[in-house]
Amino acid sequence: EVQLVESGGGSVQAGGSLRLSCAVSGYRFSSGCMAWFREAPGNQREAVAAIDGDGSTTYAASVEGRFTISKDSAKKILYLEMDSLKPEDTGMYYCATGESYTSEYVIANVRYGMNYWGKGTLVTVSS
Repeated sequence: EVQLVESGGGSVQAGGSLRLSCAVSGYRFSSGCMAWFREAPGNQREAVAAIDGDGSTTYAASVEGRFTISKDSAKKILYLEMDSLKPEDTGMYYCATGESYTSEYVIANVRYGMNYWGKGTLVTVSS
């Protein structure tokens, strides 16, 4: 059984930083694409950062240069380092796996169609 469990969300002022973690079990961590999505109230879910099995990364334009996705294959943890946070970064953040996708495809096209999802962790950025 594949399980993804996010942690690290919280409340922070604009300009601050947070690091999200996603502990993964039951999944071939080194293969396929893994990604972070966010969903703000009233908005559709959007992919913000994705990483391929070989470590290649792709980011949404809205977070490029501020967010960094990485993974620790030995520990089976996916990370999202978020710096220079803005109020518009507020939302529920989900990690997800998409074994047949590339990171570029996920960022450009995918909203809900990943293979497995975590339950999310809430990030609130105040101005």
